[in-house]
Amino acid sequence: MAVTVFPITDDFAAEIGDVDLSRPLSPTDWQAVEAAFETYSVLVFPNQSLNQDQHLDFARRFGPLETSVYAISQSFDKLRLKPEIADVSNIDDKNEILARDSRKRAIEVGNRLWHTDSSFKRLPAKASLLYCREMPPVGGHTEFADMRAAYDALPAETKTRLTGLVAEHALMYSRARLGFTAFTDEERRQLPPVPQVMVRRHAGSGRMTLYLASHAGRVLGMPEAEGKALIDQLLAHASQRQFVYTHRWRVGDLVMWDDRCTMHRGRPYEDLRWRRDMQRATVSDVAPTCEQEGVRIAAE
Repeated sequence: MAVTVFPITDDFAAEIGDVDLSRPLSPTDWQAVEAAFETYSVLVFPNQSLNQDQHLDFARRFGPLETSVYAISQSFDKLRLKPEIADVSNIDDKNEILARDSRKRAIEVGNRLWHTDSSFKRLPAKASLLYCREMPPVGGHTEFADMRAAYDALPAETKTRLTGLVAEHALMYSRARLGFTAFTDEERRQLPPVPQVMVRRHAGSGRMTLYLASHAGRVLGMPEAEGKALIDQLLAHASQRQFVYTHRWRVGDLVMWDDRCTMHRGRPYEDLRWRRDMQRATVSDVAPTCEQEGVRIAAE
Protein backbone atom coordinates (compact mmCIF):
# COMPACT_ATOMS: atom_id res chain seq x y z
CA MET A 1 0.00 0.00 0.00
CA ALA A 2 1.28 3.46 -0.91
CA VAL A 3 2.08 6.14 1.66
CA THR A 4 -0.96 8.13 2.77
CA VAL A 5 -0.89 11.81 3.77
CA PHE A 6 -3.46 13.19 6.22
CA PRO A 7 -3.16 17.01 6.54
CA ILE A 8 -3.73 18.42 10.02
CA THR A 9 -4.45 21.83 8.49
CA ASP A 10 -4.65 22.81 4.83
CA ASP A 11 -0.94 23.62 4.54
CA PHE A 12 0.78 23.02 7.90
CA ALA A 13 1.53 19.68 9.57
CA ALA A 14 0.40 16.29 8.31
CA GLU A 15 0.32 12.70 9.54
CA ILE A 16 1.90 10.08 7.30
CA GLY A 17 0.39 6.60 7.28
CA ASP A 18 1.14 3.22 5.74
CA VAL A 19 4.91 3.55 6.05
CA ASP A 20 7.54 1.61 8.00
CA LEU A 21 10.64 3.79 8.38
CA SER A 22 12.75 0.87 9.56
CA ARG A 23 12.89 -0.24 5.91
CA PRO A 24 14.10 1.66 2.84
CA LEU A 25 11.28 3.53 1.10
CA SER A 26 10.36 2.74 -2.48
CA PRO A 27 10.99 5.57 -4.98
CA THR A 28 7.24 6.27 -5.12
CA ASP A 29 6.88 6.44 -1.34
CA TRP A 30 9.99 8.59 -1.03
CA GLN A 31 8.61 11.09 -3.54
CA ALA A 32 5.34 11.26 -1.60
CA VAL A 33 7.15 11.90 1.69
CA GLU A 34 9.45 14.52 0.16
CA ALA A 35 6.51 16.34 -1.45
CA ALA A 36 4.58 16.32 1.84
CA PHE A 37 7.63 17.70 3.66
CA GLU A 38 7.96 20.63 1.27
CA THR A 39 4.23 21.39 1.54
CA TYR A 40 3.37 20.81 5.20
CA SER A 41 6.72 21.48 6.96
CA VAL A 42 5.88 19.17 9.90
CA LEU A 43 5.35 15.44 9.31
CA VAL A 44 4.20 12.94 11.96
CA PHE A 45 5.04 9.26 11.42
CA PRO A 46 3.16 7.31 14.12
CA ASN A 47 3.92 3.86 15.50
CA GLN A 48 7.52 3.47 14.32
CA SER A 49 10.05 1.04 15.78
CA LEU A 50 13.55 2.29 15.01
CA ASN A 51 17.04 1.66 16.25
CA GLN A 52 19.64 4.42 15.98
CA ASP A 53 20.97 3.24 12.63
CA GLN A 54 17.50 3.06 11.07
CA HIS A 55 16.71 6.53 12.39
CA LEU A 56 19.90 7.91 10.83
CA ASP A 57 19.41 6.05 7.55
CA PHE A 58 16.02 7.70 7.01
CA ALA A 59 17.39 11.13 7.97
CA ARG A 60 20.25 10.80 5.45
CA ARG A 61 17.74 10.63 2.61
CA PHE A 62 17.23 14.39 3.17
CA GLY A 63 20.91 15.37 3.23
CA PRO A 64 24.15 15.23 5.24
CA LEU A 65 23.81 14.83 8.99
CA GLU A 66 25.06 17.19 11.66
CA THR A 67 27.18 16.16 14.61
CA SER A 68 25.46 16.82 17.93
CA VAL A 69 26.63 19.83 19.95
CA TYR A 70 27.14 17.44 22.86
CA ALA A 71 29.55 15.37 20.75
CA ILE A 72 31.49 18.47 19.65
CA SER A 73 32.08 19.78 23.17
CA GLN A 74 34.36 18.06 25.68
CA SER A 75 32.55 19.55 28.69
CA PHE A 76 29.80 16.91 28.96
CA ASP A 77 29.73 13.43 30.41
CA LYS A 78 30.02 10.32 28.26
CA LEU A 79 27.42 10.21 25.47
CA ARG A 80 24.83 7.42 25.42
CA LEU A 81 23.97 7.86 21.72
CA LYS A 82 25.82 8.05 18.40
CA PRO A 83 27.42 11.46 17.75
CA GLU A 84 24.96 12.19 14.90
CA ILE A 85 22.00 11.94 17.29
CA ALA A 86 21.21 14.81 19.65
CA ASP A 87 20.10 13.44 23.01
CA VAL A 88 17.31 15.87 23.95
CA SER A 89 16.31 13.69 26.90
CA ASN A 90 16.56 14.04 30.67
CA ILE A 91 18.59 10.82 30.94
CA ASP A 92 22.32 10.44 31.55
CA ASP A 93 24.77 7.85 30.23
CA LYS A 94 23.90 5.57 33.17
CA ASN A 95 20.24 5.63 32.06
CA GLU A 96 19.21 7.66 35.10
CA ILE A 97 17.27 10.95 35.29
CA LEU A 98 19.58 13.97 35.18
CA ALA A 99 20.38 15.48 38.55
CA ARG A 100 18.95 18.85 39.53
CA ASP A 101 22.39 20.50 39.18
CA SER A 102 23.31 18.75 35.92
CA ARG A 103 24.95 21.07 33.39
CA LYS A 104 23.19 19.30 30.52
CA ARG A 105 19.83 19.79 32.25
CA ALA A 106 20.51 23.53 32.56
CA ILE A 107 21.24 23.79 28.83
CA GLU A 108 18.29 21.57 27.82
CA VAL A 109 15.82 23.92 29.54
CA GLY A 110 16.59 26.35 26.72
CA ASN A 111 14.66 24.06 24.36
CA ARG A 112 11.50 25.41 25.99
CA LEU A 113 12.13 28.73 24.21
CA TRP A 114 10.94 29.22 20.64
CA HIS A 115 13.88 28.32 18.45
CA THR A 116 15.14 26.96 15.15
CA ASP A 117 17.62 24.09 15.37
CA SER A 118 21.21 25.02 14.58
CA SER A 119 20.49 28.59 13.53
CA PHE A 120 23.51 29.29 15.77
CA LYS A 121 25.74 27.42 13.30
CA ARG A 122 27.21 28.98 10.17
CA LEU A 123 25.64 26.12 8.21
CA PRO A 124 22.20 25.83 9.79
CA ALA A 125 19.76 22.93 9.70
CA LYS A 126 17.44 21.91 6.90
CA ALA A 127 15.43 19.33 8.84
CA SER A 128 15.15 17.75 12.28
CA LEU A 129 13.81 14.25 12.92
CA LEU A 130 12.83 13.62 16.55
CA TYR A 131 11.99 10.10 17.71
CA CYS A 132 10.03 9.38 20.88
CA ARG A 133 11.16 6.37 22.93
CA GLU A 134 9.65 7.32 26.29
CA MET A 135 7.30 10.06 27.45
CA PRO A 136 6.09 11.38 30.81
CA PRO A 137 2.41 10.72 31.58
CA VAL A 138 1.69 14.48 31.51
CA GLY A 139 3.38 17.43 29.80
CA GLY A 140 6.35 17.42 27.49
CA HIS A 141 4.48 18.26 24.28
CA THR A 142 6.14 20.12 21.38
CA GLU A 143 4.74 23.18 19.61
CA PHE A 144 5.57 24.14 16.02
CA ALA A 145 5.12 27.59 14.46
CA ASP A 146 4.48 28.06 10.74
CA MET A 147 6.89 30.80 9.73
CA ARG A 148 5.62 30.99 6.14
CA ALA A 149 2.11 31.79 7.34
CA ALA A 150 3.54 34.22 9.90
CA TYR A 151 5.40 36.06 7.15
CA ASP A 152 2.31 36.19 4.94
CA ALA A 153 0.38 37.83 7.80
CA LEU A 154 2.87 40.68 8.30
CA PRO A 155 1.94 44.21 7.16
CA ALA A 156 3.52 45.21 3.86
CA GLU A 157 5.65 47.88 5.54
CA THR A 158 7.12 45.31 7.94
CA LYS A 159 7.98 42.97 5.07
CA THR A 160 9.77 45.85 3.36
CA ARG A 161 11.65 46.73 6.56
CA LEU A 162 12.85 43.14 7.01
CA THR A 163 14.17 42.72 3.47
CA GLY A 164 17.94 42.23 3.63
CA LEU A 165 18.16 42.43 7.43
CA VAL A 166 20.59 40.04 9.14
CA ALA A 167 20.48 38.90 12.76
CA GLU A 168 23.36 37.46 14.74
CA HIS A 169 22.61 34.04 16.28
CA ALA A 170 24.44 32.19 19.05
CA LEU A 171 23.59 29.39 21.46
CA MET A 172 24.90 31.68 24.20
CA TYR A 173 22.23 34.30 23.36
CA SER A 174 19.29 31.93 23.86
CA ARG A 175 20.67 30.44 27.08
CA ALA A 176 21.39 33.92 28.43
CA ARG A 177 17.63 34.60 28.20
CA LEU A 178 17.27 31.99 30.97
CA GLY A 179 20.28 33.16 32.98
CA PHE A 180 22.71 30.43 31.87
CA THR A 181 26.09 31.88 30.93
CA ALA A 182 28.52 29.17 32.09
CA PHE A 183 29.93 28.30 28.68
CA THR A 184 33.56 27.20 28.48
CA ASP A 185 36.15 29.05 26.42
CA GLU A 186 36.24 26.01 24.11
CA GLU A 187 32.47 26.20 23.53
CA ARG A 188 32.65 29.92 22.81
CA ARG A 189 35.39 29.29 20.23
CA GLN A 190 33.51 26.43 18.59
CA LEU A 191 30.13 28.19 18.52
CA PRO A 192 30.75 31.90 17.89
CA PRO A 193 27.89 34.20 16.81
CA VAL A 194 26.90 33.75 13.15
CA PRO A 195 24.84 35.90 10.74
CA GLN A 196 21.46 34.68 9.46
CA VAL A 197 18.96 36.51 7.29
CA MET A 198 15.65 37.36 8.96
CA VAL A 199 13.60 36.61 5.84
CA ARG A 200 14.35 33.95 3.25
CA ARG A 201 12.73 32.16 0.35
CA HIS A 202 11.84 28.56 1.13
CA ALA A 203 13.60 26.45 -1.47
CA GLY A 204 11.01 23.69 -1.58
CA SER A 205 7.85 25.76 -2.04
CA GLY A 206 9.14 29.12 -3.26
CA ARG A 207 7.23 30.87 -0.47
CA MET A 208 8.79 33.61 1.66
CA THR A 209 9.34 32.82 5.32
CA LEU A 210 10.57 34.43 8.50
CA TYR A 211 13.78 32.92 9.87
CA LEU A 212 13.91 33.47 13.62
CA ALA A 213 14.96 31.87 16.89
CA SER A 214 15.59 32.71 20.51
CA HIS A 215 19.24 32.25 19.45
CA ALA A 216 19.04 35.65 17.69
CA GLY A 217 20.70 38.27 19.87
CA ARG A 218 21.00 41.41 17.77
CA VAL A 219 20.30 42.80 14.31
CA LEU A 220 23.37 43.91 12.39
CA GLY A 221 23.49 47.62 11.63
CA MET A 222 20.78 48.43 14.17
CA PRO A 223 21.11 49.81 17.73
CA GLU A 224 21.17 46.86 20.12
CA ALA A 225 17.99 47.73 22.02
CA GLU A 226 16.07 48.40 18.79
CA GLY A 227 17.27 45.14 17.26
CA LYS A 228 16.33 43.07 20.29
CA ALA A 229 12.91 44.71 20.39
CA LEU A 230 12.36 43.82 16.72
CA ILE A 231 13.40 40.19 17.31
CA ASP A 232 11.07 39.87 20.30
CA GLN A 233 8.22 41.50 18.39
CA LEU A 234 8.62 39.03 15.53
CA LEU A 235 8.91 36.04 17.89
CA ALA A 236 5.66 37.07 19.55
CA HIS A 237 3.95 37.54 16.18
CA ALA A 238 5.10 34.20 14.76
CA SER A 239 4.08 32.19 17.83
CA GLN A 240 0.44 33.34 17.89
CA ARG A 241 -2.02 30.50 18.23
CA GLN A 242 -3.23 30.65 14.62
CA PHE A 243 0.27 29.75 13.41
CA VAL A 244 0.95 26.93 15.92
CA TYR A 245 0.46 23.16 15.86
CA THR A 246 0.86 21.31 19.18
CA HIS A 247 2.07 17.73 18.99
CA ARG A 248 1.10 15.44 21.86
CA TRP A 249 3.67 12.69 21.71
CA ARG A 250 3.04 8.96 21.67
CA VAL A 251 5.85 6.44 22.10
CA GLY A 252 6.96 5.43 18.61
CA ASP A 253 6.22 8.79 16.98
CA LEU A 254 8.86 10.17 14.67
CA VAL A 255 8.21 13.82 13.90
CA MET A 256 10.26 15.68 11.34
CA TRP A 257 10.12 19.38 10.62
CA ASP A 258 11.58 21.88 8.19
CA ASP A 259 14.00 24.14 10.06
CA ARG A 260 14.05 26.54 7.09
CA CYS A 261 10.46 27.64 7.76
CA THR A 262 9.39 26.58 11.27
CA MET A 263 10.17 27.32 14.89
CA HIS A 264 9.43 24.94 17.74
CA ARG A 265 9.62 24.65 21.50
CA GLY A 266 9.27 21.86 24.08
CA ARG A 267 6.65 22.30 26.78
CA PRO A 268 7.45 21.84 30.47
CA TYR A 269 7.08 18.58 32.39
CA GLU A 270 8.33 17.26 35.74
CA ASP A 271 11.78 16.42 34.49
CA LEU A 272 13.15 15.45 37.91
CA ARG A 273 10.31 12.92 38.30
CA TRP A 274 9.45 11.52 34.85
CA ARG A 275 11.69 10.19 32.10
CA ARG A 276 11.47 11.69 28.61
CA ASP A 277 13.66 9.89 26.08
CA MET A 278 13.78 11.86 22.80
CA GLN A 279 16.44 11.40 20.12
CA ARG A 280 16.97 13.79 17.21
CA ALA A 281 18.83 13.51 13.93
CA THR A 282 19.48 16.82 12.19
CA VAL A 283 20.12 17.38 8.48
CA SER A 284 22.31 20.27 7.37
CA ASP A 285 21.10 22.91 4.93
CA VAL A 286 22.89 23.39 1.60
CA ALA A 287 24.59 26.70 2.45
CA PRO A 288 24.54 29.59 4.96
CA THR A 289 21.35 31.64 4.74
CA CYS A 290 23.12 34.85 3.72
CA GLU A 291 24.81 33.00 0.87
CA GLN A 292 21.51 31.47 -0.24
CA GLU A 293 19.81 34.86 -0.26
CA GLY A 294 22.73 36.74 -1.83
CA VAL A 295 23.04 39.08 1.17
CA ARG A 296 26.46 40.60 1.82
CA ILE A 297 27.52 41.29 5.39
CA ALA A 298 28.95 44.79 5.82
CA ALA A 299 31.99 45.13 8.07
CA GLU A 300 31.13 46.71 11.42
